Amino acid sequence: MGFQSEHEQALAAVIIHALDIDDINPEDMMPEAPLFGHESPDSLGLDSIDALEIALAVAQKYGVQLKADDENSRQIFTSLRSLSEHIQNQA
Repeated sequence: MGFQSEHEQALAAVIIHALDIDDINPEDMMPEAPLFGHESPDSLGLDSIDALEIALAVAQKYGVQLKADDENSRQIFTSLRSLSEHIQNQA
């Protein structure tokens, strides 16, 4: 799965804070594990409401707008790594 980059760890902290997740530390989030669904044991199992919370937190922290109607939303929100890469490319 790989190790988190500095950007990924910072984003993990934003996600954990935004969703008020208290049973995981930012450094423990696997960068390539799925954020949504339950197919993988490493998945956070997030849902569409969580996606909205993450999008709001990302807009506030990084000034990057994540839109639900973006055709790439599914790919962007695949994992911590894909979300982090998208934010870095937009910033």
